[in-house]
Amino acid sequence: MSKRNSQAAKTAARERLRQERERQAKRDKAKRQAVVAASVVAVLAAAGGIGYAVVQANKPGYWEGVTDAKVTAPANTTGTNGTTVVIGKDTAKKTLKLYEDPRCPVCAAFEQTVGPTLKKDLDAGKFKVQFIGGTFLDGDGDENGKIRIGSRGEGSKNAMSALGAALNVSPEAFLAYKEALYSSKYHPEESDDKFKDDDYLIEVADTVGALKGNAKFQNAVKKGTYDAWALAMSQTFNTNKDGISGTPNLVMDGKKLTGADGQNAPMSVADYNKAIDAALKG
Repeated sequence: MSKRNSQAAKTAARERLRQERERQAKRDKAKRQAVVAASVVAVLAAAGGIGYAVVQANKPGYWEGVTDAKVTAPANTTGTNGTTVVIGKDTAKKTLKLYEDPRCPVCAAFEQTVGPTLKKDLDAGKFKVQFIGGTFLDGDGDENGKIRIGSRGEGSKNAMSALGAALNVSPEAFLAYKEALYSSKYHPEESDDKFKDDDYLIEVADTVGALKGNAKFQNAVKKGTYDAWALAMSQTFNTNKDGISGTPNLVMDGKKLTGADGQNAPMSVADYNKAIDAALKG
């Protein structure tokens, strides 16, 4: 091989090596770009996932959302948002305010012991009853004139909504359903938030003639038709002018009816009769 040919071969070899290096450099650059792009996508995906998780964590719960919902008032109600629930004969001259919370175990004891006598007096036209329901056992309260949803459960609110559905059927259905909810058979322990279950509320309702198999009532319970009304009713309890903060409580002519201790609601028929007779004469 001549010197000239040898030099040309070397030059060609160097050129091929240069070209190969350039191609390798391009491949390495493309690989690095792909890795960076994948890392960016992964970071963005993670950030997006974190962002989604944060958004989900900070979304209001169902009942918080209901606080701003339009109120659908049941039939047989009056007043703002239908929160005035008065039942009884038009001829009755006085009205007994009855403050209760659906989950309240003392309310259940009162209804089981005194309830039948109170109902007998109501039917006899001795007085009307204004029902005022609270949901403080769920932890709900007032915050600057607006209901604040608590964190101790949902049963009081859910049962109140179901009571609204019963009231929409008739006052009689409302009273019978309230009696069933407070019965020893169906009223849960305070620690058991059983009333949050729509199916359980419907099961209890099936013991009431007017509500048994009542599709309209059942749909209202399942769809939460009266959920916003339940919160409005609870806020009526929270902002009452009678100084009531617990349940059960009875008020007539602005005065609390109490038992032998002079502080709490009468929990025996004898104490109730004494208190109601004095209030009716007052």
